[in-house]
Amino acid sequence: MAAERTLVYFVADVHLGLKVGDPAEREARFLRFLGGIDPEKTRALYLLGDIWDFWYEYRDVIPHEGIRVVHALMTLMDAGVEVCFFPGNHDIWCYSFFERIGIRKLEQPCFLTLDGKTFCLGHGDELGRKRHSFLYVLFHSRIVQALFSTLHPWIAYRFALAWSDSNRRKRKQYSFTEDAPLYRYALQESAERPVDFFVFGHYHVDVDRALPSGGRFVILKDWIGAERTPYAVFDGRELSVF
Repeated sequence: MAAERTLVYFVADVHLGLKVGDPAEREARFLRFLGGIDPEKTRALYLLGDIWDFWYEYRDVIPHEGIRVVHALMTLMDAGVEVCFFPGNHDIWCYSFFERIGIRKLEQPCFLTLDGKTFCLGHGDELGRKRHSFLYVLFHSRIVQALFSTLHPWIAYRFALAWSDSNRRKRKQYSFTEDAPLYRYALQESAERPVDFFVFGHYHVDVDRALPSGGRFVILKDWIGAERTPYAVFDGRELSVF
């Protein structure tokens, strides 16, 4: 008798292609994680953004970075696991490729019910802000996207990855506080409707806090640090965070 599919996995911020630490080791670690998902017991895998450090689809070209990850995701889908993807602020420029291979692309915030538990999912950037950031508006501009598509991929990818690396080096380490826009967003939403679990990425830190409403607020750690395999899994009753 086949096992019941009850497990749902959540992962964020792998940043495939980022030239920090050992990129090959990080990809191999993520591949081991994907390979360890038992498709006979798993219902779905939610990718909560920034799986790639940079992603841009030309009409006839996709990144070769992490192509083995794409294959691993397709293998899971072929075995019956639903794979859902939230574009993050680094891999926002995905258009039709993921959906063409069977991945379900979602927009944040996404509210869904799993086995009677309500989840709010997303990458976590921009939620709770009074206005969108300049970079968010810039990257969502069709004009900017059209201009970027005129660059040769060799130039475009090197420019984008260098910019990403430069911004990362300039950015201070994030420290979670209850004044964070994302936390305030969770407080507001949980006051207006019953939500059992808020699960996000983006901030590169471990956060797992109980909300006044009785729900949980979770930020998943990034994969950039060596030997970490951060993820969460819901077994139909409880959410476990690793």
